[in-house]
Amino acid sequence: MLGRKPLGARVAELRRDRWRRRADERVEGPNEERKRVSLPRSDDEILLLHNPRCSKRRATKELLEGRGVEFETRLYLERPLDAGELRELGRRLGKAVRAFTRTKQAEFDEAGLSQDADEDAWLDALAETPILMERPIVIRGERAAIGRPPEDVLALLD
Repeated sequence: MLGRKPLGARVAELRRDRWRRRADERVEGPNEERKRVSLPRSDDEILLLHNPRCSKRRATKELLEGRGVEFETRLYLERPLDAGELRELGRRLGKAVRAFTRTKQAEFDEAGLSQDADEDAWLDALAETPILMERPIVIRGERAAIGRPPEDVLALLD
């Protein structure tokens, strides 16, 4: 058994690979690059990190659209945030990464995380298993908010 990954780690790896393949399949043509949407750099830029299947995402998106807010979207399951982006997101949220991690999902246990793991382990786990990130998240300039409830993002619009 030496050298073999635990079953949970292998399952998580297979899921990551599936997400990446799906993202690669969405490229329109062989020479066309996907648009890279990075984290906003100014208050004029707003980014919605979301999963299309999430009901809170739909409500948050409708709330922003209803107020006439222009924003970019990033499907974080297809284009996961890397550890550096996650660290920066935590700073903008004013939270440690564990505070915006979904710990009750099966993938949490499969990722091999524990509550006493260090911050780098949490960052690596979220980068490798993006489904664990709380959603939706709206980022405007140097600030960010989790849309649970969706009205929590309104503070970013002031």
